[in-house]
Parts: sequence; C-alpha cells; structure tokens
Amino acid sequence: MRIRLHGTPAETAAALARVLTINRVSQPYPDRHPSTRHRIYLDATPRKDSRP
Repeated sequence: MRIRLHGTPAETAAALARVLTINRVSQPYPDRHPSTRHRIYLDATPRKDSRP
C-alpha cells in the first residue's frame, strides 16, 4: 500500500506507526506555496497485532 501524507514527518510517521509496519519512507517534498508543509510517501503494510 502506498500512502501520501501531509504534515510534519514527526506527526505523520508517529501516528501511522501504531497501526502500520512502515517499510519505506520517501524524502519530504515541499507542498506548493503558500503552504509551509511537506508531503511524504510511505510503503506500508498493516500490523498483524492491530487487526481485529
């Protein structure tokens, strides 16, 4: 699964690490002006311990 996230790297990775196994994280790419945020892309799989 490939996921596109907006926000700071710390905000996005910390939230998703609880439910996903993150296999790869792209470099941050700046959003278009006037935004001060960046986007990253993750390759991830669901964590086995987070499934019902």
